[in-house]
Amino acid sequence: MFTQSVSDILKKIRRIEIRTRNPVAEMFRGEYHSRFKGQGLEFSEVREYQPGDNYRDIDWNVSARLGQLYIKKYRETRELRVVFLVDVSSSQESGTRSMIKRERIAELVAALSFSAVANQDLAGLILFSDQVERFLPPRKGRNNALEILREVLYYEPKGKKTSLQAACEYAYKMLKKRCIIFILSDWIDSGYERSLKILAAKNEVVALQVVDDSELELPPAGILSLKDPETGEEIWINSSDPKLRKAYQEVINNEQKELQEFFRECNCDYLMIKTSDSYVSSLRKFFALRGKRR
Repeated sequence: MFTQSVSDILKKIRRIEIRTRNPVAEMFRGEYHSRFKGQGLEFSEVREYQPGDNYRDIDWNVSARLGQLYIKKYRETRELRVVFLVDVSSSQESGTRSMIKRERIAELVAALSFSAVANQDLAGLILFSDQVERFLPPRKGRNNALEILREVLYYEPKGKKTSLQAACEYAYKMLKKRCIIFILSDWIDSGYERSLKILAAKNEVVALQVVDDSELELPPAGILSLKDPETGEEIWINSSDPKLRKAYQEVINNEQKELQEFFRECNCDYLMIKTSDSYVSSLRKFFALRGKRR
């Protein structure tokens, strides 16, 4: 994946940009922006005080200088700061059908970052493995969105394992203003719970779990070798054993249930997207449900 020429890399980025253009134009320009709140109020101007104005808005410095009461006027700003926390650990290089998880993540980031461009919003990026690998501060513009996409696709991480805790703590430290944070990972990790709760108290956090179908259901395919891409640990199993498949399914179902309950506790939105899914329909459903709740 990382031995491609510059020309091949640019072609792939261009293909993803073209593939995500229609969903952005048709849906996300309005949907994504209307489902999130702006940064609140920003100062606009001062004007003379009028009966009925809130005394809390009086600008005492200007009033003292001009000899009569003036108030501060504010306007609502809808400009959003969208930041993607993207897992680039070794487990993202796995996949069994149409694409690997990292490629699906790239498509999701492309669709959402080009939506930010269409709405004149800022988009930033934090790549992480078992350490923070790369940080691009939120900026505007198509070139910024293309740089984000290139990094998601082709950055070569130093670490192999996953630390969502390190990513959340770094984001909390570096992002001074309130952001919409999309965390894209398979969420195969532990020990991040407290850090995520703290991050979610300051920002709007959306957990996007990108998984391969084979991770959710063990196929009856006989003797299989299962290798952990992060640790290199390998085991052999008989996947045709119905008892083993049932036990595996119970573990997965319990883990998913606990994960979703945790996200509800810390007020994080959650969406699972499989590598075989249409991310367009998944995101459309997500935004529709979010709109009903808010």
